[in-house]
Amino acid sequence: MPRMAMMFQTDGSFHDWLEGRGDYLTLIGTIDDATKWVPEDCFFAPRETTLGYMRLFYDLFRKKGLPLSIYADRHSIFWTEREPTEEEQLLNKRPKTQLGRALEELGIRLIPAYSAQAKGRIERLWGTFQDRLVSEMRLKGDKSETEANVTLKEFIPQYNKRFTRNPKESHPAWRPIPPEIDLKQILCTKEQRTVANDNTIAWKGERLQIPPSKISRSFAKCQVEVRHLINDTIEVYYKSRRIARFSPRTARENAPQSTITHWEDLRYTQKLSERQVA
Repeated sequence: MPRMAMMFQTDGSFHDWLEGRGDYLTLIGTIDDATKWVPEDCFFAPRETTLGYMRLFYDLFRKKGLPLSIYADRHSIFWTEREPTEEEQLLNKRPKTQLGRALEELGIRLIPAYSAQAKGRIERLWGTFQDRLVSEMRLKGDKSETEANVTLKEFIPQYNKRFTRNPKESHPAWRPIPPEIDLKQILCTKEQRTVANDNTIAWKGERLQIPPSKISRSFAKCQVEVRHLINDTIEVYYKSRRIARFSPRTARENAPQSTITHWEDLRYTQKLSERQVA
């Protein structure tokens, strides 16, 4: 591409970054096609996830603005082969993943890559990082995801200083974020749920209790939208109005370690926070 921010290539690299000193990690990153500039918002995580990419894009877009396009492989995070719903058929719309939907809402084109060679820019980046960055982490003796991310933040500016190049056209293609857009409410997952008779919704193996509100004391049988934000907060909306908010909390100390997340109602925490701000 001739201008910066016309296209970012993005991908995740699952690799033995710690060379046996810790678990395998996935480097979730992106690179500008025109300049080879790598944002410092890239990070290590246990695996590729939708919210992981949303977090990456949130940090990048908030600081720089909106690019014109994202170039990614055909991972299920970006593309889906499911059959279109009746509503999608009526609108003649292709089924989208949560990330595809979010990018469309922001006016960012998602371009599919059909081979590793097609996204050669970021594949070469991974090759460089798996050589030079791994050496840096070895010298520092990194053994954890946290330590690896500290080294990564120190390494990226060094990489950019050495490898970033000038684009063919000097004027970048960043677009300002419209003032009415809240990135957190777009770069999140959105799912529909039906409220049960006891005013709860099912979410990841748990029942979340919707509290009474000024809108209604009960939302039984109503369709609501559940949004999972990049900070792991859950928000429940009814007709575009938020009716509940939940935050993840740590399981009891004597409970076995598991992947189940427990959620707590944020009504009182939010009120306390508002009083503290006032």
